[in-house]
Amino acid sequence: MTNTHDQAMNYVYQQVLQRLLSFFSRAERTALQLMIQRIVVAAGGMERIGEYKVLTIQSGTRDNCYTLALLRAAQLSIAGRAPATFQLRVATSRSNGVVSAALENIHRSCSALFLYDDPRVEVLMVDNREVLPFNHAVAISEAGRESNRLNLLMVGHRRTWNGPLDLWDDAYLATGEFYGQIARWDRGVDALVSSDSPRQQKQLLEGLNRAAAKAGFKAPDQPETSYEQLFARLDELGSDCYREFYPDHEQAAWRPAEGFEACRRATYIDIHDMLVSNLEERWPLLTEFLKFQPDGLTTQLSDYEFVSLSIAAHLRGLQACFVQGRAYEAGVADYVQRVLVMMRRKHLPEHACEQALQAFCAPAILSDQRELAAIEAQRTLGLNEAQLVCLLFAPFVEHGASLEYFLRQCHPGMLVALPDLHRAMQGMPAPEQVLQWMVDVSGLPVSLIGTLYRMGPVVSGEPADVGQSADTREIDVVTSERSAGR
Repeated sequence: MTNTHDQAMNYVYQQVLQRLLSFFSRAERTALQLMIQRIVVAAGGMERIGEYKVLTIQSGTRDNCYTLALLRAAQLSIAGRAPATFQLRVATSRSNGVVSAALENIHRSCSALFLYDDPRVEVLMVDNREVLPFNHAVAISEAGRESNRLNLLMVGHRRTWNGPLDLWDDAYLATGEFYGQIARWDRGVDALVSSDSPRQQKQLLEGLNRAAAKAGFKAPDQPETSYEQLFARLDELGSDCYREFYPDHEQAAWRPAEGFEACRRATYIDIHDMLVSNLEERWPLLTEFLKFQPDGLTTQLSDYEFVSLSIAAHLRGLQACFVQGRAYEAGVADYVQRVLVMMRRKHLPEHACEQALQAFCAPAILSDQRELAAIEAQRTLGLNEAQLVCLLFAPFVEHGASLEYFLRQCHPGMLVALPDLHRAMQGMPAPEQVLQWMVDVSGLPVSLIGTLYRMGPVVSGEPADVGQSADTREIDVVTSERSAGR
């Protein structure tokens, strides 16, 4: 680039910084200076700041976008008063649960902050273990969609039928693998910067360890409680957290393979204590400058959901209907009541509570809820209602311990084929129609059902159906931190 071009771009970047700062309160400007100081100290001084690269994870949530704005302000502030500034890597993981609204929020934030054309910034995404330039307009690959679907099922099935509904633990495992690998990509990064609260950090690590146990990994001797220990744990898990599930199946490797460092060097910089503004004070920056568009009710409850609220409610309805012998509507109503209790406990606006009731419990809507949620689950997760019900019963693990119960409850006509089902899961010949039924009802190939057959359930140690399943735990933990504006 020519000097004239560099000068023009530097002018643009300073204009971006000035506009950013105009949205900051005095307290936020003070916190920004403290953040700059923390990053400079971590880099080893201002003379080394130009060689320092930080990683931030972007999922299009409200707090992710706000954190990105803070980091960009820090980067441009240093650039305005020093010969060099730190490098920034912005990374997004593509999964079946990521909605287009989140990708649009990422794109608008990156555009407003002028990240795309800044050589000091990398904006990346990972799809099916391939690192690519971020592109909000490109759909997840078919291979990535299928891999995510299978991983969700394999991890989700490693439970007892009457245990907690930790059916989305795969998301924690995928997130951990993503963090560990994107930190090693292209000469790696020096630090992960995150504004997650201590409670959110603990939640992710607990979910990661719970999912890792389901994937066949040994539990850590001392469970981690913060991201300070995150990368050490990820080093133990390695680059393929699903290898125990697919010993005879070739899985996509992280690629381009030559682009990854063999040794990871990243540390962690916590900036949660520097989030001094409340949610209401952040909205002008988010909506006017970053053009952030909240995703309705989900934003009121959680910024880190692995499954939509409508699918979570649908799952509760299916559990009530097939597992508990109650009405589908009763399960949905129970779920909504739990959500309302949490919302009011966190002092969320009453209009948000009314929105939750209208979204799930209005008679005209509730009558269509099951069909609409089933369509969404098929579209986003690739799972139909029969496969979700099968997942609830987890009938294949522990040599098909709950298979007969599952058949009696949901498929009594298949009880006569019970011996054939066991033979098929043991790898022995079975009638073709039996094999096809297994695939249709589970969403898994027979070979992977056989893998589950040889595995036992992983019990989380919590009592069954206490109203604190993965979906409600998620809302409870995240709402307490993020919906309060911290």
